[in-house]
Amino acid sequence: MTRAAAGLGIAQPPLSQQIRALEKHLGLALFQRHPKGVRLTDAGRLLLDDTRRLLLDVVALEQRMAGFASGRRGVLTVAFTSSAAAHPFTPQALRACRNEYPDIALALSENNAAEITEGVATARLHCGLLRVPVARPAGLVFEPLLHEGVVVALLLGHRLARTGPNGRPKTLRLRELRDEGLILVRRPGAPGLYGNLLARCEKLGFRPRIVAEVERMVTNLNLVAAGAGISVVPASMQGTHPHAIVYCPLAASADLSAPLTLVHRAADDAGPTATFVQLLRRLAAQAQQGLE
Repeated sequence: MTRAAAGLGIAQPPLSQQIRALEKHLGLALFQRHPKGVRLTDAGRLLLDDTRRLLLDVVALEQRMAGFASGRRGVLTVAFTSSAAAHPFTPQALRACRNEYPDIALALSENNAAEITEGVATARLHCGLLRVPVARPAGLVFEPLLHEGVVVALLLGHRLARTGPNGRPKTLRLRELRDEGLILVRRPGAPGLYGNLLARCEKLGFRPRIVAEVERMVTNLNLVAAGAGISVVPASMQGTHPHAIVYCPLAASADLSAPLTLVHRAADDAGPTATFVQLLRRLAAQAQQGLE
């Protein structure tokens, strides 16, 4: 007992008192005491085995917490819109995260921009990838990672689906869509890519005829393929329904672009979220350099 107290850096009497208090609390003897020292009882040996396991668990817990603090371990919940998922950058970023940080478990889901924004704001999600923000709640950071052009999605054989001398679809001006039925992806009353599109049309002096509003961009392209109308989508979506849809570039004068935007909480400046944010910033900078 004296050697144990010395190893703990305390006097022997206080250690004996703490052991007796523990025995009283447990309602059984942990040691058999005799003139030459002490010996563990059966209960003492059982407690010793469990205590060693608990101490190992504490060490493992400390290691897990250290991994979380370093941003290299933990669960990261990420959601993206269908159009953000279609951008080549998104799967590239997710692969890079898995390769560089294998101890970060990614929990992925898909939703619309409004639900993703709300999910991040209420801490149901750590971060999300979307196009144009539809709301900007306090405490959230919206970082445009990359920008790309938009294209007009037309049913094969549509009158506007013309090709140039090089065989490629001709560039369309926004005013050429005046008499067409538009299929939009938006939350009623909210801004976003389609809110910007409608504002540009009104600036040119016309109100487009909206034939449908849907929640996801894949749905509106399904409707275009079915002949329900036309739509305007980010350029990276133009691989959808290639045998039914023609994608024509929209003229630069339309002043429309589709950003890829990362949303996360400003307070999440540590842990896996901070690691993921830094990774996406680095990858986006490299992608931008490649474009230049």
